[in-house]
Amino acid sequence: MKNHSRENLPMPKKPGRVKEEGAKFTDGIYSDPRILEHYSLLEEIGIFSRIDKLNKQIRGYHELVTGGLDIINRTSLDAIIDAAVFRISSHFMPSFIAFLWKPIQNRDEITIKSYQNCRLTDLGIKLHSIAPFETFFEQHPQPVNFSLLTAELKDPNVLAALEKIKPEIIVPIVGGFGLYGMILLGQKMSGDSFSNEEILFIEQLMAFVTQAIMNYLNYQHSLRDVKTGLYNHGFFIHRLGEEISRTRRGSFTSSVIVMDVDKFKNFNDAFGHLAGDKVLETLAITLKQTVRGEDIPSRFGGEEFTVLLPDTGKESAWAVSERLRHAVEAMKVPWDPPLPQVTISLGICSFDHREQLNADNVIQRADAALYVSKQRGRNRSTAWNPGMGHVEG
Repeated sequence: MKNHSRENLPMPKKPGRVKEEGAKFTDGIYSDPRILEHYSLLEEIGIFSRIDKLNKQIRGYHELVTGGLDIINRTSLDAIIDAAVFRISSHFMPSFIAFLWKPIQNRDEITIKSYQNCRLTDLGIKLHSIAPFETFFEQHPQPVNFSLLTAELKDPNVLAALEKIKPEIIVPIVGGFGLYGMILLGQKMSGDSFSNEEILFIEQLMAFVTQAIMNYLNYQHSLRDVKTGLYNHGFFIHRLGEEISRTRRGSFTSSVIVMDVDKFKNFNDAFGHLAGDKVLETLAITLKQTVRGEDIPSRFGGEEFTVLLPDTGKESAWAVSERLRHAVEAMKVPWDPPLPQVTISLGICSFDHREQLNADNVIQRADAALYVSKQRGRNRSTAWNPGMGHVEG
């Protein structure tokens, strides 16, 4: 091969730089006299184009890892979904993207979050369950074209719901417990179809999403009551201890409400334990809908529930207790035959820095107030007072 001098040698186009280390590596290649000496041969056999291709792959993997770490470090389900949607939207710019998610506690209702131009929007998707897709994605546990789904899925109602939005790609979110959800991707804004490399990138990104979801579920299971979805006894006691310590450092008051379903045994005896379970589940929903986001509603055990009210004084706690009591009194439990009206009795204990109370002390005082509510005829609130000689209720 004819040798070239350094002065007459045309410099090749350097591959794109992924990061500083990669740039230094590339600069080192092209400053090596041996590379310059054999430049024509290396260009002829495609070494430089191969370097460009490898650097492009490195950029892709770098984006994948960066996006995956961003997703897996999220600590709430909404944050995981939002991060996944953002990564896919910014990378491919689909005409829309929709995330369909099966809740932890209920297989018959799904959460749907859809986006256009990276903004939350309502695409009018009318799906009430992802159960019809489970068998299909057992056989195809990877992103698929919508045309394959329409060819093999035989449920016309499900297909009709998706035909209205016409997704191009459907990405299953599959984990150890089966199908968690799906991501629907519309046609790219450019009008191009998704390439095999792009579909592979999406599939690899979903591995991070699935792991993040499983981490979230495991964490939630560790501090949630399985039957009601409320916080469990252990988490409540932990947060109560933290709140007691916080009140000692400040000049504010917090409160705890303990409540018990009146004559709960009658529901089990007269209508069966499944009816009793439905009472507890419906009560849990009512509690979550009635308290603030920063409050800690929990199932303390059996038919007893608690609510931790941070930064809430005695009068405000009383108002919350009465609001809860009236909400439960108006609650309708879905059951056939109809169940008797559910009522609860409540006990309230407020605490601040003036007393050196621990979690057991607070619970004992709230329990004592609850006992007075029961004695006085049930379906009422009682606030603890020193010695319980003078009781408000």
